[in-house]
Amino acid sequence: MNDIRQRIDVFTPIALRVAATLRLADHIVAGTTKLDDLAGAAGADPDTLGRLLRFLTCRGIFAEPEPGHYALTPTAGWLCADHPSRLREFLDLDSVGGLLDLAVCGGLLATVRTGQAGYAQVFGRPFWDDLADKPDLAASFTALMTAVSLRLGPEAARGYDWTAVRTVVDVGGGAGYLVSEVLRANPDATGTLVDLPGTGPAALANLAAAGVADRCAFAGQSFFDELPAGADVYVLSHVLHDWDDEHAVAVLRRCAQALAGRPDSRVLVVERVIAEDEHRPLTTEYDLRMAVIFGGARERTYPEFVALAAAAGLAPGEVRNTPSQHWLMSWQPVSGLPTGGEPGHRLS
Repeated sequence: MNDIRQRIDVFTPIALRVAATLRLADHIVAGTTKLDDLAGAAGADPDTLGRLLRFLTCRGIFAEPEPGHYALTPTAGWLCADHPSRLREFLDLDSVGGLLDLAVCGGLLATVRTGQAGYAQVFGRPFWDDLADKPDLAASFTALMTAVSLRLGPEAARGYDWTAVRTVVDVGGGAGYLVSEVLRANPDATGTLVDLPGTGPAALANLAAAGVADRCAFAGQSFFDELPAGADVYVLSHVLHDWDDEHAVAVLRRCAQALAGRPDSRVLVVERVIAEDEHRPLTTEYDLRMAVIFGGARERTYPEFVALAAAAGLAPGEVRNTPSQHWLMSWQPVSGLPTGGEPGHRLS
């Protein structure tokens, strides 16, 4: 009975997000430990905040060393703004991370019933339309994606063999954090960052800050259009999971066209992969999250990536794993090579 009650618990996940939004852990670290003072600092009703803290302390998330005074536990430390996980940013209900959590809670049923994005069912319009009209929301989404890129960029730079690579195109590379890390680790390489024109100013600023602006061009365009040709590696990081199969194949096909006639060139796909491993609970969660927010978007299994690549004229090569549960999947022109099967090489 206790196990099922834990699994159906609604209040603990929401209560944690409310605590993160109110920045309770940061206020306590700063020395604000008394209930009335905490309520003032957090902009909360003292009585209801006390009830929230009572709920969380009896679950071991905060501590109450004396009546009406609160302290952190190791668990609550994860809610601090300076925690390396940056978990608070993902839980903040006033930011895009918390908003997406609310969309999942309210929209999953609609998505399962219809296959369409449940986000619009909850908030009245698609996610991208919401972002376009709400600058604060768009800024928090950028910050969230930046947090992911700052972690993933160094992993991609270390996890793939860039030794013989002289030219790299980061397709849909956003603000350029990944390609910056790759170029910093490979001083003889040059790059091109491909993304929509609106990302240009931030991308160019980041490339300059990383000291690689003189070695990386910016191409302001859609990745559904013809890509700059002739590079050694075309990177697609966190791109394909945003799209249904038809659009994902279209992006891969553009990459395959760009490396045509260069049998040693590769497409490097960086994504979470649903596999029979210890990360399966997390990847299946992200899969449902993508469905609720974007509709046709999805996380995929490795055989599903193989099928997409084959439809675009690409065959599997080397596969490596990163510490953040992403796979670095290399794809190469089909001609004279296998068209499917298991990864050519895998490192854990």
